[in-house]
Amino acid sequence: MTHAVTEALPENADGVATVFVQHTTAGVTVNEAESRLLGDLADALDQLVPDTGWAHDEIDDNADGHVRALLVGPSVTVPVSDGRLDLGTWQSALLVECDGPRTRELRVTVVDA
Repeated sequence: MTHAVTEALPENADGVATVFVQHTTAGVTVNEAESRLLGDLADALDQLVPDTGWAHDEIDDNADGHVRALLVGPSVTVPVSDGRLDLGTWQSALLVECDGPRTRELRVTVVDA
């Protein structure tokens, strides 16, 4: 997702960017985009939030996705320098899918310094 966010930034932007996912069963965070770590994250969310036993499941059977997304959060704010996310060496912007796969939309808003 880091590349997609960078593509949405104005050229030569300096300031901060907020990346916001417009869905209640997905989250956004910053961490290392290493496949085993991403699997560990999915496993940890699965262990923290069981799939069944939720009242909301009577409506659309995805309460676990909503609760997992609440834990991750819907947005991150990242410094921007010269039109690029100013992330650390191993950091990436990550979309955390909690009820998919689904098509998701992100909003990237930049406030110039």
